[in-house]
Amino acid sequence: MRKNAIVLLLATITLLTYSCKKGLPENPAKAPNSPDDEIALNAVGVSGPKSVVYVEVNSNDFSNVGKYSLATGQPLFDIGIIFAANINYNTSTQAAYLYFNPQVTTVLNNRATTIQPLQAKGIKVLLSILGNHQGAGFCNFPNQAAAQAFAQQLANAVTTYGLDGIDFDDEYADYGVNGTGQPNASSFVYLITALRQLMPNKIISFYYYGPAASRLSYNGVTVGSQINYSWNAIYGSFSVPNVPGLTAASLGPAAINITATSASTATSLATQTVNGNYGVYLCYNLPNNDVSGYLTNVSNVLYGQSTVYNSGTGTTGVKFYQHINNGGTATSSIPKGNYTLSQLQAYGFVNDWASSVTIPAGWTVIMYSNNNFGGTSWTLASSNANFTALSPNANDVVSSVRIQ
Repeated sequence: MRKNAIVLLLATITLLTYSCKKGLPENPAKAPNSPDDEIALNAVGVSGPKSVVYVEVNSNDFSNVGKYSLATGQPLFDIGIIFAANINYNTSTQAAYLYFNPQVTTVLNNRATTIQPLQAKGIKVLLSILGNHQGAGFCNFPNQAAAQAFAQQLANAVTTYGLDGIDFDDEYADYGVNGTGQPNASSFVYLITALRQLMPNKIISFYYYGPAASRLSYNGVTVGSQINYSWNAIYGSFSVPNVPGLTAASLGPAAINITATSASTATSLATQTVNGNYGVYLCYNLPNNDVSGYLTNVSNVLYGQSTVYNSGTGTTGVKFYQHINNGGTATSSIPKGNYTLSQLQAYGFVNDWASSVTIPAGWTVIMYSNNNFGGTSWTLASSNANFTALSPNANDVVSSVRIQ
């Protein structure tokens, strides 16, 4: 078992359920698998496997995911996973419900500082769903309607908190507790199919473990046809998940525990990933301290680049100022990435407000007068203390930015 026991406080967050259609669709929506879809899901954009990392938010800061980059400035991690929300069981209604413990709640409620800055860099943020010793799991819904109702709760959470998808981890369900049923053949397929229909353009991933790992097909529909990725669940090992419908590009046979797997093993697993043309490399348990030296062993193999850690305490990054000559209110340091207005606002930026900017040496900033990189643009290769001097005048008109 890879995770430490998680002490969860009892509280209920009940999300909306919905009226569901009967019967498994004959032609269920499939996970994105065209070249364009695959590019859209590749957060970093560098050649090589995607780096995925779980963060135990009960003890570690989720925003640490964004502090790691490659030597060229691109984020190291493509996908960061909030570990973990839970599938709980209401004994009164005899129904599963989605539960957030206090630490997960804090991450989600403070998404402007914990989630959106990562997404601004291109990092996808998923919410992992885990059993909670109450008998509720992904594999024992009593009927299709119950599976669809829970899928709706998951989709609601993704929408509410601006997430990029859901990760499934079939551990600690304790099937049979509280009079719940044992795993059945249809539940997981029903759940995944319903969630894909609700989230056609979001990421769905599966941690290859538990009863769900042997219940991946029902009535002609495979889980692999509905999800984007699956990865090995045993840290320090190389094992290809057997998920029909997924190709090597969507599989992660290598898995490491950052605080427990040796550097030599992590390097060897990275080499096997590259040699086998697999698309994912999984990391678990990103701590609060700097582990860039350890992760460099991996990134050198996967991408041919070292890993750099930015603690966030320095001044590396672009800063916009309210007035000319770097006066007035300033944003926090903004790292490299593409930023719409809402993403800039997470750093303290205000629409049609900036009058000057400081830019680190060697960086380039492209400013746009409209949101979503539209309208007039200005390209700056160095700091500028007076936007009124730009041609045309850029003072108090910037709404989106690309930082390279």
